[in-house]
Amino acid sequence: MLTAVIVDDEPKAIQGLSWELSNFKDQIKVIATFNDPEKALIYIAENEIDCLFLDIEMPTMDGFQFLSKLKSRDFAVVITTAYNEYAIKALKNEAIDYLLKPIDTDDLEETIVKVKNYNFRSLNSSKIEKVLLNFNKKLNNKKITINTDGKLIFLAPKEILFIESDGNYSTIHTTENKKIVVTKKLKEVNTLLPEDVFFRIHNSFIVNLKKVKEFYKTDGYVVLEQNHKIPVSRQKKAEFLDKL
Repeated sequence: MLTAVIVDDEPKAIQGLSWELSNFKDQIKVIATFNDPEKALIYIAENEIDCLFLDIEMPTMDGFQFLSKLKSRDFAVVITTAYNEYAIKALKNEAIDYLLKPIDTDDLEETIVKVKNYNFRSLNSSKIEKVLLNFNKKLNNKKITINTDGKLIFLAPKEILFIESDGNYSTIHTTENKKIVVTKKLKEVNTLLPEDVFFRIHNSFIVNLKKVKEFYKTDGYVVLEQNHKIPVSRQKKAEFLDKL
């Protein structure tokens, strides 16, 4: 089941798109809607989604400004607007599709297929690493396989402090103060990590639980070894404490 968020300054537009999407409720679910872009940015930063339906013409912040403010984008973006002059700019901003209002049911059905394919490709890109990881586990080899710069790097979990999202890339921070950039989204990297050691405490960060020194509950962040401060999503606090 795909999860979607709708951002549009017009309540009627949100209601209309939500109704259209309900015709495909066996494939996609709207988990949140916003007519305030700032609130939407906070939600998306703290939650994992598969698709964003984004209006362009909004008074306080247009859709392209909204996209530029996203700290990471590991989901499909679909532009919704009543004006067709934004099509080329939408493609340049890596939107997977462009829907003109009022939205046609057949067009929306095609868009959902594109969203599915987008997520399928994202999952498939890590298949080789998953196979290597499983092979390592069978050999009682605890190292994690990372594919970057045309080579495979093998890291022991204790060598990794945290992983940070940077849009379509992720940066692995090691205990030796090295930074390894991989062309993978954070959710793809997360599938390569042992769940008993690593935890995604924020939409933009995965931490090594064994490297956590302090947790500031009021301020909502943890301190890792080497004094790295990492924010903890409000939705993740309870699960994070259980993991510890």
